[in-house]
Amino acid sequence: ITGDQYHKLADEYIENLLVRYEEEQDARGELDVEYSSGVMNIKYPEGTYVINKQPPNKQIWLSSPKSGPKRFDYVVTSEGQDSKQDTATGGWV
Repeated sequence: ITGDQYHKLADEYIENLLVRYEEEQDARGELDVEYSSGVMNIKYPEGTYVINKQPPNKQIWLSSPKSGPKRFDYVVTSEGQDSKQDTATGGWV
């Protein structure tokens, strides 16, 4: 994927996560979510998770107090066989 595609896809993914964690934060008081400059901190009593973009690698990184660091790449699962440009689909794995 191009750099612009990476930023669009990563921003959409992190924004969706942010909405879900903010909803959980409203429902449960034990969770605190902060998002700034492409870095999301999710604070639980047992530790803080950090999710952030890594543009040089075109990855999203997760730092977990339980499992350590994880790196996710965007993988195209379908190229969109019709004539429309930019119809590929994929996901972060």
